[in-house]
Amino acid sequence: MRRCCEGVGLPCLFKGVGMANPRPPRYLLVFDFDETIVDENSDDSVVRAVPGQALPEPLQQSLHQGSYNEYMQRVLAFLGDQGVRVGDFKAIYENIPLSPGMPELFQFLSKNHELFEIILISDANMFGIEAKLRAAGVHSLFRKIFSNPSSFDKRGYLTLGPYHSHKCLDCPANMCKRKILTEYLAERAQEEVEFERVFYVGDGANDFCPSVTLTSADVAFPRKGYPMHRMAQEMEKKQPGAFQATVVPWESATEVARYLQELLKKKC
Repeated sequence: MRRCCEGVGLPCLFKGVGMANPRPPRYLLVFDFDETIVDENSDDSVVRAVPGQALPEPLQQSLHQGSYNEYMQRVLAFLGDQGVRVGDFKAIYENIPLSPGMPELFQFLSKNHELFEIILISDANMFGIEAKLRAAGVHSLFRKIFSNPSSFDKRGYLTLGPYHSHKCLDCPANMCKRKILTEYLAERAQEEVEFERVFYVGDGANDFCPSVTLTSADVAFPRKGYPMHRMAQEMEKKQPGAFQATVVPWESATEVARYLQELLKKKC
């Protein structure tokens, strides 16, 4: 027995003793951040804080030296040297625009919050993500945020570290989103929380890795024309059926909201 989910999720009426208000279905909704929730790569956005809004050429060229996470550590150190401090970073992150339709999707999720458990997995940084989510008024929707640790040191510099280590050959050394999602599902299962379906909203190659683990009951929402979408299409061509989840590409997040709304209507 499940709760009727249309609108704000008023309970359906079932006959039977003790079944008037059954436990609602539980869905896990996973978001990426950069170019998914927000319409930019936030690592690029912070460069707007420096004079000329550009990095020195040697620093730009160092992108290929070591991991991307290590490159961003160097970028943040340079920004610190230029006098960029907490207020500057906060203003930049807060003003990054949301992706098209994202406010409407969050409004839908807010109205149906009892049906969705929402988490965020991002290779950006915790300070920037939380600053933006709070500015957008949606931070409370997220049960948990997984991102690279960041904090301000005694000098006032924003520092960045790797999230974890892993053995996945397809992901950057500092973060495998598949490992994070798999461990989260296992942890929730131990807490006796089982999800009827998993929904994954993303855009990048590092979002493709966890989406491969989704089942035929789940839905992957790749941003149309971005790496996650292209990689899912390529897998389907090379190995038909290997990508098990239903693929629903989006240009506006209202398309995600519409899909979820239709799904909930069918549950009544």
